[in-house]
Amino acid sequence: MPHETPLIATIVIGLSLAFVLGLLAHRLKLPMIAGYLLAGIIIGPFTPGYVADQDLATELAEIGVILLMFGVGLHFSLKDLLSVRRIAIPGAIGQILVATAAGLALALMMGWSVGAGLIFGLSLSVASTVVLLRALQDRDLVASDRGRIAVGWLIVEDIVMVLALVLIPPLAGLLGGLAQPVDGEAEQEVIRLGFGPVTATLTVTLVKFAAFVALMLVVGRKLIPWVLHYVAHTGSRELFRLAVLAIALGVAYGSSQIFGVSFALGAFFAGMVMAGSTLSQQAMRETMPLRDAFAVLFFVSVGMLFNPTIVLDEPLALIGTVLIILLVKSLAAYAIVRAFGYDKETGLTIATSLAQIGEFSFILVVMGTKLAILPPDAKDLVVAGAMISILANPVMFALLDRWSARHPRTASPDPQQTTSEAA
Repeated sequence: MPHETPLIATIVIGLSLAFVLGLLAHRLKLPMIAGYLLAGIIIGPFTPGYVADQDLATELAEIGVILLMFGVGLHFSLKDLLSVRRIAIPGAIGQILVATAAGLALALMMGWSVGAGLIFGLSLSVASTVVLLRALQDRDLVASDRGRIAVGWLIVEDIVMVLALVLIPPLAGLLGGLAQPVDGEAEQEVIRLGFGPVTATLTVTLVKFAAFVALMLVVGRKLIPWVLHYVAHTGSRELFRLAVLAIALGVAYGSSQIFGVSFALGAFFAGMVMAGSTLSQQAMRETMPLRDAFAVLFFVSVGMLFNPTIVLDEPLALIGTVLIILLVKSLAAYAIVRAFGYDKETGLTIATSLAQIGEFSFILVVMGTKLAILPPDAKDLVVAGAMISILANPVMFALLDRWSARHPRTASPDPQQTTSEAA
């Protein structure tokens, strides 16, 4: 009798099938992501044959998100992040508001409640970390002005989603779902001071986030590079690789458990403080193979969530969902970027980068369903919308590349830099 090994089976079958179908997609001149997603559909619960462990696949995919955001942090510095705050903060918040309003309108047309519409719209407003970074890295744009704006925008979206995930449970009763008790000793202490449950939850969350950022910028900025240099002086490449992975995964996990920060955000800050070390490029090279492998598992895990029957059951609702993701979000992002004085190519790059949804969308919609705020159909619509937008995103970038080739970019200074220099 063979041993039950769901973890090994999920990794082996997921990666093997992704390789075969990714190779086939490449030969057919299709995005390789299409092959990875199809691999997930084949081993998912909605198709006959072998069914991989969905929870394990999702957790493995989370490692890919951590390593990707850690890698982006290695390219970034605090100065880079602050340099795009004037566009990234209002841009991300403005685009979230537009997409959420569009999602609410679609939900009301489907006969859902206002609370359901708000969470549904919010789940359509946030871009996938993996898809966005993959597209930027393929075009060497991460360190460019456009790349910095896109990543800064993504960070702001992540922060907003972390706050939303914390606030939705205490607000569940008001949103039309099951009222949840406020847990946590810190929240209870704030409530005893006379504050309401929502105010208490928001206050504690903001204090925890501020404490995490302060700890990383004050202690982590000195400790992490020191650890890296100490290990490098041992002369062991194996120990160095292990140290990089331990820091990336350890900070991501610790920030989530202690401070309530998302894995992705914790990993980004770990990479950003490590960027101050002269060994940051070597750290990037050591994590790249693992990062790519787990990124593939992310796409496989998305494919496993897809229920093909939604295409036949709710075609109009699905078309509306996809239009919000691909069109409404893109137009909002483009209009905001142009309003801040950036050129057309920057506006189109940001709009194209954000025209998809992913991991936070799934977390939000699953939470909304468990709290009885969202109807079961919402999850299938969001996953189907994610599948279609992830497949469409490489095509949109290919069209953008063609447009850029026909319209060579003239030297156009960053409007924020120009303003500061003039001042």
